[in-house]
Amino acid sequence: METDINYNNNPLHGIGLKQLITEIVDHYGFEILFAYLNINCFNKNSSIDSSVKFLKKTDWAREKVEAFYLYQFKSLPRASDEQFELPPRDRIIPPGQTPGEPAELSLEDAERLREKRAKKAALRDQDTDHRFKTDKRVSNNARASVSHDSDPWAKWKK
Repeated sequence: METDINYNNNPLHGIGLKQLITEIVDHYGFEILFAYLNINCFNKNSSIDSSVKFLKKTDWAREKVEAFYLYQFKSLPRASDEQFELPPRDRIIPPGQTPGEPAELSLEDAERLREKRAKKAALRDQDTDHRFKTDKRVSNNARASVSHDSDPWAKWKK
């Protein structure tokens, strides 16, 4: 296994968080960033410095912004399943892929995307809730079917 990884194939290599945020904000603005990423540092009293400060402290938010930079701003194709499991800074972009022009984004598209995500989350929650109720019922039936003779502490209760 190779321990030296060539990060030069990653557009994030050598780019600081402040530079990354500056590029995205200059192109899209804070309103579009909040609409697509739903991170409050882009909504209330937004500035580049305050956003950088928040993103340095919050790994999940930084990874979300870095992924946005790679796949929306740099228009790279979606990463393979193996690479997608890694944080964006650790991903290796195949040598033949080069960054393209930034995607055209609008607030209307962001609203449609938000609705789509909400529907998907509702279905996932409904499925999880259904499975939880089913599992609970099975476990109650399993407990009811256990006889008192199998209780190892039964003779001590007398």
